[in-house]
Amino acid sequence: MSEQMLTLAEVEAIAREAHAAQRDKAGRPYVEHLEAVADGVRARGGSDDQIAAGWLHDAVEDGVLSRERLEGAALPRPVKDMVLALTRGEDEDLETYTRRIAATPGALLVKQADLAHNADPARLAVLDEATRNRLAEKYARTRELLGLTADEGPAAG
Repeated sequence: MSEQMLTLAEVEAIAREAHAAQRDKAGRPYVEHLEAVADGVRARGGSDDQIAAGWLHDAVEDGVLSRERLEGAALPRPVKDMVLALTRGEDEDLETYTRRIAATPGALLVKQADLAHNADPARLAVLDEATRNRLAEKYARTRELLGLTADEGPAAG
């Protein structure tokens, strides 16, 4: 009677397909970011649910997956909750967004991996100075609100 849940490989395939046409601010395939976040979650000891959320963390926010499709997907409730917690509303302030992440079990680790990749100096170096500075300030403020120290960068591995 219980529905068969999607495997981690299936979640990855769905994320890759959904974001296939996207590019990041530097013009790189967006799936590289998703893979880096999922790998960062794994390197930080995250669960399979957290790794799945890493693959899907931007899907609703980027409009490649509707909330309705996410809710109807064969995913464990914690994965859906983490993805929704990591989905920042259009006019949502950073404080509200970070409070929701902190209050959602498992979401903080996913956001930590996301921030680590977003703030990677090699990724930021290819952006223009104004964009690089704006993003660096935003990521630092987000880490501060989440109680993460500035030196919590990408995990070695």
